[in-house]
Amino acid sequence: MQSLPPTHFLNLPRPNVLVPTLQGTPDTSTLAAHDFDVDTRTGFMPPEPPLTRLPSAWEQWEEVLEDAIESKLQLADQPDLSDEENAKSERWRNRVRELPILPTADLKPSEVLLRRAHHVLAWIMHFYVQTIPTSIRSIHIPPPVTIPHLQICTQLQLPPVLTYSDDVLYNWRFKTQPPSTVPFVPKQQLNNLRCLTLFTGTRDEEEFYLSSARIELRGVEALSVMRAIMDEAFVGDSIAIRRITTYLWALADVIRDMEKLLAGVRDGCDPQVFYDKIRPWFKGADSDTSGRKWVFDGIDLDPTLKVPTELSGPSAGQSSLIHALDIFLGIDRYSHTNFSTGRLQKASSPHPTASSSLDAPTTAALSSAPGPPKVPFLTRMQSYMPRHHRAFLLHLQANPRPLRELVAQSDDAALRAAYDGAVTALKEFRDEHVRIVALYILIPSRRAAGAGQEPAGAAKGTGGTDAFQFVKGVRDQTAGALLGSSESAAGST
Repeated sequence: MQSLPPTHFLNLPRPNVLVPTLQGTPDTSTLAAHDFDVDTRTGFMPPEPPLTRLPSAWEQWEEVLEDAIESKLQLADQPDLSDEENAKSERWRNRVRELPILPTADLKPSEVLLRRAHHVLAWIMHFYVQTIPTSIRSIHIPPPVTIPHLQICTQLQLPPVLTYSDDVLYNWRFKTQPPSTVPFVPKQQLNNLRCLTLFTGTRDEEEFYLSSARIELRGVEALSVMRAIMDEAFVGDSIAIRRITTYLWALADVIRDMEKLLAGVRDGCDPQVFYDKIRPWFKGADSDTSGRKWVFDGIDLDPTLKVPTELSGPSAGQSSLIHALDIFLGIDRYSHTNFSTGRLQKASSPHPTASSSLDAPTTAALSSAPGPPKVPFLTRMQSYMPRHHRAFLLHLQANPRPLRELVAQSDDAALRAAYDGAVTALKEFRDEHVRIVALYILIPSRRAAGAGQEPAGAAKGTGGTDAFQFVKGVRDQTAGALLGSSESAAGST
């Protein structure tokens, strides 16, 4: 077979985000980059199981992470932590501090390697931060982690903390490899998944991550339905309207399946175990109620790096699938308007979010300088998504024939009912999310406050929001996006 010429776009190197590219140059960072890295079979999940280990040049990172997991390091805030456990954690942290500062230049040509490196270093950093005694008020992240991690984050345009993509999208493998001779059907693989990396090694933690992974895979069909609706919307005749009506009911069915998968987290993850043993591991600096500072030592060794300010940690609010449903149904203007927290810093190279004209920050552009006004929490969470997925949301929002506008201008009762059926299904999905947050965060936090283990007050979620009030507010605003019949809509104007 003849090899491709060196000028062919598949032979072009992965673009370096710090080097300007000519307009029209194809993005070759992944094979599906031109399709926003959204696969027709796996959606926002990668089409192949994520890389499980970096090449030998970065083996020391893998070994340090492996050591933390196998040593079963304990959270520093656990009551009655033994001197032996404290000493074991300190030995491990000392090993991290003694690592060489490994170069990252050879990672940059590969998006897959960069993703794995972000996963490994973010996990190491959270192990490091959360095992430091709580009496230490300023957490210093050592240069062997700081420098390569921030360099990698600059390339991926992600904050230097664990994200939903680290915990869910790029943290899985198959229990049994599906046969290559049979077409891949995502909903047939929902129970054929395992996690690559866990803090606790418990089934509870694994099921917590996998419940989201199953929702992502089930949601692949929703993306297909959305694409079919968009095709029909461009036609817009009576036949197209009937087809859109049918597709909207199909979309509602998929969302209801996603709701069942969300509720299924109860079957494998105990709420108290989650609150006490799992959740503290992936807290970011923004959600640390004790107010401890994270200091990235060695940042001055690379003049291209800036002090990070986005340090929220993973959140279900970083799921591109749920954002896509909001944008497609035209309800993001409702569901994304509450809880303005944090800020997005303007970058010199624009990477816009889908729900805001503000630029999504690259790590190199993050600084402590005063920035734009605070923005809605869900909009800010888009800066924690893989950049191709952010671009997908922006593309979806730019759809010249928005679905909600088409339905709102129609007198077709069946179409309006089908649209409201899909919005109702999403509202019911969020009803379940409210119940999950109450069960897994609100009730345990009140119990801990009653026992004097935590200060009384609202349970904080990722980014420092009041977790329960936030998800309840998003649910209520989703319900407020229902159109109703054309007669009732006319009567309310």
